[in-house]
Amino acid sequence: MNTHLDIARRRLHNQGITETTLRKPSDVVAWLVTVQAQDFAGAKWALGLRLQGATDDDIDRAFADGSILRTHLMRPTWHFVTPADIRWMLALTAPRVHAVNAAMYRKLELDGAIFKRSNAALAKALQGGNQLTRDELREVLHTAGIVTAGELRMGYLMMRAELDGIVCSGARRGKQFTYALLDERAPHARTLERDEALAELASRYFMSRGPATVQDLAKWSGLTTADARRGLEAVKAQLRNETVDGQTYWFPAATPATKEVSPAAYLLSIYDEYMSGYKDRSAIVDTGHAVMLSGLGNALRFIIVVDGQIVGTWRRTLGKDAVTIETNLFRRLTQAENRAVEVVAQRYGEFLNLPVFITAQTAKDGR
Repeated sequence: MNTHLDIARRRLHNQGITETTLRKPSDVVAWLVTVQAQDFAGAKWALGLRLQGATDDDIDRAFADGSILRTHLMRPTWHFVTPADIRWMLALTAPRVHAVNAAMYRKLELDGAIFKRSNAALAKALQGGNQLTRDELREVLHTAGIVTAGELRMGYLMMRAELDGIVCSGARRGKQFTYALLDERAPHARTLERDEALAELASRYFMSRGPATVQDLAKWSGLTTADARRGLEAVKAQLRNETVDGQTYWFPAATPATKEVSPAAYLLSIYDEYMSGYKDRSAIVDTGHAVMLSGLGNALRFIIVVDGQIVGTWRRTLGKDAVTIETNLFRRLTQAENRAVEVVAQRYGEFLNLPVFITAQTAKDGR
């Protein structure tokens, strides 16, 4: 058996990609603890592909009603998180994000006194259920005498308010994002002592993303390796582990039997938790193809997975009446693999409620 392929397939299962019993967008976010969400469209699809029959509109409604929230939590970048989890997650990870941001705080001349004033002004403007756009909040801060010149300075002021638990996402106004008071959006958020939070995070990480290593947990969460080990130590009795190539992988003790379907294809965001949830991606992409993926980031946001392995990339073009999917393959696919890709492309079209057209090309060195 290809050991790496086995790891990949277990991850697909545990993440709820191959099979799912989850019914609502908030169920997916709760299972995964957080879902990377700076690419909003890709993050919505990450939830949709882990649900049966969900549509883009379903995810938008969950976001609008606040059953899923979007805020800066880890590393730092935006993530989806549930109202129940947002407080203890912020308490655990925000100090690490502040450490990462410290140099930019200094560069932008942002200090504790300014953050105290900006947080107070934002809280006052948003109280009573107000949900305001960033531009509207820029005016609020300007009126309070706080300089917001430049998108970078305003971005760090808003990120600080998120990390301090003052604001989080409100409902979108058309295509514009808004901010709301966290106290009003998540009035019943749980709080945990730090060791409890480390244990909670480790347990849910390895249950939803295993097989994974403690280094994967540290990289994903932005916590130190020592903290990741501390969390694992508290919950390892409920997990199993195997050592592969000198690395110890942890995963749920009980893994139910699954129906192996091959070939099985998936169209994922480049930021999907199948990618962003791990430090070491060698189990899902070979070295040569990893080089081809490096630096894609904002340039190309989607990947094609067949039987757990990344075999190419894709991009979408949204039209008024259809979505066109252009694939760029690292190797030639078999006829059955191509059919599997077509099936999942049609599923993506159903998610958007649009017909799908596929165009394909194979990398010049593809075989």
